[in-house]
Amino acid sequence: MLRGVPVVVGVRYAPVVRPGRLPAPEEDTAAPGDPLAEAERFRAAVTAVAGRLRDRASRTAGAAAEVLSATATLAEDRAWLGAAEKRIAAGSPAEPAVRDAVAQFTDLFTTMGGLMAERVTDLQDIRDRVVAELRGMPEPGVPLPDVPSILCAEDLAPADTAGLDPSLVIGFATSGGGPTSHTAIIARQLGIPCVVAVGGLDDVPAGAMVLIDGDAGTVTVAPDPSAAADAVASARRAEDRTAHWSGPGATADGHPVGILVNIADGAAARAARQTPAEGVGLFRTELCFLDRDTEPTVAEQAQIYGEVLDAFAGHKVVIRTLDAGSDKPLAFAGQPEEANPALGVRGVRIAHGNPGLLERQLAGIAAAAEATGNRPWVMAPMIATADEAREFAAAVRRFGLTPGVMVEVPAAALLADRILEHVEFLSIGTNDLAQYTMAADRMSAELAALTDPWQPAVLALVAMAARAGAAAGKPVGVCGEAAADPLLACVLTGLGVSSLSAASAAIGRVGAKLAEVTLPQCREAADAVLASAGPAEARAAALAALG
Repeated sequence: MLRGVPVVVGVRYAPVVRPGRLPAPEEDTAAPGDPLAEAERFRAAVTAVAGRLRDRASRTAGAAAEVLSATATLAEDRAWLGAAEKRIAAGSPAEPAVRDAVAQFTDLFTTMGGLMAERVTDLQDIRDRVVAELRGMPEPGVPLPDVPSILCAEDLAPADTAGLDPSLVIGFATSGGGPTSHTAIIARQLGIPCVVAVGGLDDVPAGAMVLIDGDAGTVTVAPDPSAAADAVASARRAEDRTAHWSGPGATADGHPVGILVNIADGAAARAARQTPAEGVGLFRTELCFLDRDTEPTVAEQAQIYGEVLDAFAGHKVVIRTLDAGSDKPLAFAGQPEEANPALGVRGVRIAHGNPGLLERQLAGIAAAAEATGNRPWVMAPMIATADEAREFAAAVRRFGLTPGVMVEVPAAALLADRILEHVEFLSIGTNDLAQYTMAADRMSAELAALTDPWQPAVLALVAMAARAGAAAGKPVGVCGEAAADPLLACVLTGLGVSSLSAASAAIGRVGAKLAEVTLPQCREAADAVLASAGPAEARAAALAALG
């Protein structure tokens, strides 16, 4: 039994399938070609790869589309392209120039850590696709299995995971990554059981039968077939109960808990309307800004926002203003290179150097609200001080909208009472809150236990923010991936959180689990978790209290 960090609940038993790999780099024995011809060949390969990534993004929705668009932008990033072209101009053939340039930036991103380190897998995937294009070979990636299989890998690139068929790839396990990696995010969107940072996984060969348990965070190699079948059957019965949950969100004794959905565009919002979600708890607006050389107009933004407001007409919609910077750069924002982007100009901080950017986004949101008759709540990411909250709230109110802020920085949780003097609600982003609280890169497999949302220190900050909300009579929700974990959702409810927002695939599981427990049980579980020494003990304590 191999152990890792659980990401998406569910139990599956199937053979292992592994991603195809590009052949090992050939020795550079060939004489260098004409630098101009090699540069042209290189640019054509990059254009082809980026075009295919954008095409995939246009044919998907939600987090997968956002991730693919960001990867396409990275494929054409001027920094690494310039490094490769410099090598080609010096006489290097295109293929070794690509590998050497990517190696240079892989080392740089790894050293920078944080969100930039998350792009290493993406950049290496781009390298392999460009090299394959230069060689005239098919793109590397995940093979289409003949039978339902469990995909095991060191890590998975977004282009590999975003287009998977969940009827054939029925589980994910990786030896790398963390609970907020791109693989984990897309696994949640697809509703596929997933475990990351699994020790010893790389030694499991393709074709081996494994049992993946997304609840316990384990991968069992060659289990007893009868016992594995029983485990899957039991999990299926639980999933069937989930399928019949129709909302609204509440505990067994009638305590209301809003069950909301995270989306990134109109298509995802329309799909989410087929779930029992009561509204949108997180509308990520980055998708209409990424992969553009110029800022979208107010009218363009209003149309995009209006699609989501229309899809959830008459329901709560919470829009997060632009959360760019770091691993999501804006070509038109004039952001300088930073030594540590994860701690740099990202989220609401971009507005300090581009004040018109926020004003125009708020104008687009207000126009969409006017056109649809659905007035959303609007929140800012990366708020760290009460003064930042006050300035943002004033801007939002000028457009007749309801202001709130994200709690992603520990300072925001510590000062939640003062921040709530200026805004009407808080929304806790547990992904970044865990990273910043634990000082741990959320993409590091070695540190995955630290960025686990079950960390008692992280949950203590959640409790602090929830208490401040209760004292002020204002709602405090969770829109991080922690809200997708049914057991943790009960703990968050016990901490005083008023709403939970997760990927569409998790809505039924979360709502059904809450409906099985009482508020006193949730509070008992929350107290036990806060008294725990670590995430494993916290989970065990919650299970003991909730069953």
